[in-house]
Amino acid sequence: MDNYAIIKSGGKQFRVAPGSRVIVDKIEVPVGQTVEIADVLFVRSDKGLQVGRPTVSGASVTAEVVAQDRGKKVLVFKKRSKKGYKKMQGHRQYETELLIKEIKA
Repeated sequence: MDNYAIIKSGGKQFRVAPGSRVIVDKIEVPVGQTVEIADVLFVRSDKGLQVGRPTVSGASVTAEVVAQDRGKKVLVFKKRSKKGYKKMQGHRQYETELLIKEIKA
């Protein structure tokens, strides 16, 4: 049976399994250290399914911080037709790459 969990981080939801890597919004933890995520919305394990309301009580996901990086550049372009106004701006979001170690249900 495939064990996995759905976690919430940075206002987004991610499906994670032990050994998988996931890129989330920046978490202030140095590279190499572990982080415990308590916002677990759903867990599937050998014991069955656990659905949170809104989170599963007592469940957590342990992950190791692999990298602190910045994402791909997103270009923001504004223009007003017939007014001669153009503005180009770029943005790169800070991100954290996590390696999922274990899921505690």
